[in-house]
Amino acid sequence: MRVTDSNVVKCLFAGWLLFAAGPSWCQQPQPEPEPTPEPFTPVLPPGNESARPAAPAQGAPVQGAPVQGAPAQPASHANAWYSRRPAPAANTSQGADSAAAPDTGLGADIKAYVTSPLHWDRNDWAWFAAAAVAIGVSHHYDTQVRTHFTANLTPQQIKDASTHDGKDALPAVAVLLGTWGYASLIDDSNGRRESWDMLESAGFSVASTYVFKYAVRRERPNESSDPNGWEKGGGDSFPSAHSAAAFAIGTVLAESGNDDYRWIRRILGYGLGAATSYERLKHNAHWLSDTVAGSALGIATAHFIMNRHEGPGSPQAWSVTPVQGGAMLTYSRTMD
Repeated sequence: MRVTDSNVVKCLFAGWLLFAAGPSWCQQPQPEPEPTPEPFTPVLPPGNESARPAAPAQGAPVQGAPVQGAPAQPASHANAWYSRRPAPAANTSQGADSAAAPDTGLGADIKAYVTSPLHWDRNDWAWFAAAAVAIGVSHHYDTQVRTHFTANLTPQQIKDASTHDGKDALPAVAVLLGTWGYASLIDDSNGRRESWDMLESAGFSVASTYVFKYAVRRERPNESSDPNGWEKGGGDSFPSAHSAAAFAIGTVLAESGNDDYRWIRRILGYGLGAATSYERLKHNAHWLSDTVAGSALGIATAHFIMNRHEGPGSPQAWSVTPVQGGAMLTYSRTMD
């Protein structure tokens, strides 16, 4: 039986149910606090009491005891993997009631996501234009990419071949459930929030792809050899929901957590999205421009969700600056 793209939504919904359950049986018990060591007082022979060290004054710190106010050390490397910079604190000065942190519940996130284009600034529109250009360029190569993967197949074999929809969705679902499961196992709240960001980003991305699918109704490459088969009755090719979900989950993995593991996270996160998109092309389930559009949608949605939940103020940023004759992509990073 052929698996359809709707299985992506079903897998993500199942992941949400598992996430909401939050089994307490996989959480580690809290260790008993260790007793504070007593100060050592040497025993001196009679007549040498003058050499006895003076007792510490009341309130003075005892050597070897933890100092109040000292920064806490990470409990383990696992916690360091999930740790992240705290969101900027809300302005609590007098007369700053309007600066209170916005509601970031699911309902508020949906409303903000749907209405976000109404609040885009020039930089946001520049990114949208860059994504549109990338989709247009990739559309030029749709036929060449399809031919590369189907050169040795007959038209009937192309039509009958499986697109492996369920198989191609498994890596992204595995990363999502693995992130949540490991965070629950070590009882790390940052990790659970990261997995929720993954789920919400993927859900919003997939929902958005189906809006576009039913609007443009593009035929898939296993249904037609014409990459311009828009406005067809049963078409649901553009954009790729698999690519959108994989890049949404992968971007949260890549850009969350501790900066000490940033390069590892980015290789894993963006590698997940790239590998999923490649599999969709290899299985002749999508045109190249479908995967590029899905990737852009997934990345943008993930950044939207992370900015909503963590706030702005990332120490690094990309920006598009208009210049004479084109545009310039710039990268900035604030060093601590």
